[in-house]
Amino acid sequence: MSDMQETLLLGSEGIKKTILHGGTGEIPKLITGAKVTFHFRTQLCDDERTVIDDSKVVGTPMEIVIGNMFKLDIWETLLSSMRICEVAEFWCDTIHTGVYPLVAKSMRRIAEGKDPVDWHIHTCGMANMFAYSSLGYDDLDELMKEPKPLFFVLELLMVQQPSEYNRESWALSDSERLKVVPVLHGQGNKFYKQGRYQEATQKYKEAIICIKNVQTKEKAWEVPWLKLEKMANTLTLNYCQCLLRMEEYYEVIEHTSDIINQHPGAVKAFFLRGKAHVEVWNEAEARQDFTRVLDLDPGMKKAVKKELAVLNMRMEEKNREDRDKYKGMF
Repeated sequence: MSDMQETLLLGSEGIKKTILHGGTGEIPKLITGAKVTFHFRTQLCDDERTVIDDSKVVGTPMEIVIGNMFKLDIWETLLSSMRICEVAEFWCDTIHTGVYPLVAKSMRRIAEGKDPVDWHIHTCGMANMFAYSSLGYDDLDELMKEPKPLFFVLELLMVQQPSEYNRESWALSDSERLKVVPVLHGQGNKFYKQGRYQEATQKYKEAIICIKNVQTKEKAWEVPWLKLEKMANTLTLNYCQCLLRMEEYYEVIEHTSDIINQHPGAVKAFFLRGKAHVEVWNEAEARQDFTRVLDLDPGMKKAVKKELAVLNMRMEEKNREDRDKYKGMF
């Protein structure tokens, strides 16, 4: 097959496509929120086909989320014509490549472990970006001054639909954030049941952060805010249960006290704080918390009785240890 037959124009002016290696299956649908993983190589259209950027040299493929703040819209167009494992070369005219140097700069900075943006450009808006003297990379400065057509060689590795992966919480809208919460909550509970407390705390924490991000936009103590507060407290208490298992007792006391100060009727917070006090031999505080639990919910009588038995045993052990310690002193 000659190259000419291989070349397709993608319903968009100024793009030519040549398939270098056929892919498999149907062409995946790139809906908003889908995560696309691919390798890319960017080359000039000179005789040497000079390579400007190459993700394989960096060692990690590129990931973009469709419809997300990503500046190089043209890549979305190119990728949406590809099958999984396909390798294709696209010639793109200058109208599509003008912003490439800005995007390339961010990618390079990330690859070097730096912050992707110099914040002072970020704040003074797009207009200034083009007046900005240097991108810090000579080859990109050249392209910025004089945009040229470019070749992009893309290899599509993976497409994940929004439901198939955990999107970073910052990439979500508020309604999506709240939809993610029960999913994270369920994953946390599953880890907890398996005794994987460290992983469970991560899931609970992510869910709490999602809620707090949305909550900051609501007016404190009004109905929507209170609903979110209740969700966050439930997750915080689950988080504390993990911490108890991980023997982080003082952290439990801190988190449960925060909840109690805001919500004096939080039975479970008193109960968990009482358990933490037992573990660090704060006898008076533990008894006080368990008394509070019974005042608020007499149905907890059996559970409290069990905890008080543990407390008595703990205190006896401690007294015995102390006696033995002092015996040696005299």
